[in-house]
Amino acid sequence: MPEIFVSTDIETDGPIPGPHSMLSFGSAAYTAEKQLIGTFAANLQTLPGASADPKTMAWWETQPEAWAECRKDLQKPAEAMKAYVAWLKTLPGKPVFVGYPAGFDFLFVYWYLIRFAGESPFSFSALDIKSFAMATLGTPWRETVKRRMPKAWFDKLPHTHKALDDAIEQGALFCNILAENRKIKKLRDS
Repeated sequence: MPEIFVSTDIETDGPIPGPHSMLSFGSAAYTAEKQLIGTFAANLQTLPGASADPKTMAWWETQPEAWAECRKDLQKPAEAMKAYVAWLKTLPGKPVFVGYPAGFDFLFVYWYLIRFAGESPFSFSALDIKSFAMATLGTPWRETVKRRMPKAWFDKLPHTHKALDDAIEQGALFCNILAENRKIKKLRDS
């Protein structure tokens, strides 16, 4: 069964799930050959009893368009996460969670999946794009930042802080790094 790389981006009102809420998330499912085979996105109602983090909300004040986008057509978390699981199960392969940074995005998505859908089709692991870039480039962690990555890795896609836009953009970046990594491996193996 092939792996399907599910690039996922989230927007939140704070640093951790539970005390704070995931406001929206978007996923773009790619094959290893960079074929976009489907997308999923949802804007969520906030969690009962949760509160917004003041620092996070100060940042949101600088992003009024993205804020407005993630606060329309709100869904109950349980409905959205069950629909997300159903969508993931329709993909033509084993879903692999891909994020930038995966440690933050997966924390929320996994918590919401377990809490509201009772399962995670990703199991409990995620692939971090920055870590993969570090390994591909052979650079130190702190030097592995987007502005130092090869320009050829970046498609002309927007980064808008709208979850689905960013998931598509980051998924293309991941596929470009994967292609580069495979070229390096092929050269090394020949």
